Amino acid sequence: MDSTLPAVAEELLKEIKKAFQETSHVPDDLLLGLKFIFGPCAVPALDLVDQHSVTRVVSPSGRTAFQVLGSSGKLYTCFSSCHFCTCPAFSFTVLQKSESLLCKHILAVYLSQAMGACQELNVSEEQLTSILLAEEEDEG
Repeated sequence: MDSTLPAVAEELLKEIKKAFQETSHVPDDLLLGLKFIFGPCAVPALDLVDQHSVTRVVSPSGRTAFQVLGSSGKLYTCFSSCHFCTCPAFSFTVLQKSESLLCKHILAVYLSQAMGACQELNVSEEQLTSILLAEEEDEG
């Protein structure tokens, strides 16, 4: 996990990973902790994980990004290394208003990694660059 999350959030994600590896499910007490720490984005993030909406995109050089198919059908690019998502909710509730630690897409990335539910997509350097530039074009 990343140092951008508070220690309690990182510890909870570690516990979820451990429990899931041992029992193939997340116990209720950890689900309650998830809801307590991450608030209203916890349940939608779990839905995204259940729907296998998270894809880890990897280039030959080892650069990675995550793409999450949102509930609206739009594809968002997330970077767990710097704790960033291209969705409007991240810009508004996380960056502008500081009301949340993260959006449902980033939480889905963390949870899918913890549960081994991340899809894998190997792309060329040029394809990864296109993915990243496509996001910039959408914004500008």
